[in-house]
Amino acid sequence: MNISHIEHIGIAVENLEDAIKYYENVLGMTCYSIEEVVDQKVKTAFFLVGNTKIELLESTSPDGPIGKFIEKKGQGIHHIAFAVNNATDALKLAEKRGVALIDKESRKGAEGLNIGFLHPKSTLGVLTELCSKE
Repeated sequence: MNISHIEHIGIAVENLEDAIKYYENVLGMTCYSIEEVVDQKVKTAFFLVGNTKIELLESTSPDGPIGKFIEKKGQGIHHIAFAVNNATDALKLAEKRGVALIDKESRKGAEGLNIGFLHPKSTLGVLTELCSKE
């Protein structure tokens, strides 16, 4: 698996609008994109910090993954995402190395990336996302 960089850090928030205000008005950052990923029941907002992005995630449904996360753990860091050459190939390699997968194949995520998740029970408790461009 060839990880080139941290693609983004995902942060679960209860209210995207309020969270954007905090990142812009308090931290002085600029939100450059807001996007809804319907099949993942999430609305996202992105900020760039150097070469790394911060992705804020608001659930659009209580039964979505972010809604369930917030209900169980509250707001906070949800996942770390690494950039790889090919997300599907990286998932297969991780599985070959004994890692439990959430996704066996990559799927479309925010910003048009191909994404797949490794299960936190195999990644020292950290939900890990692998991302690649088309």
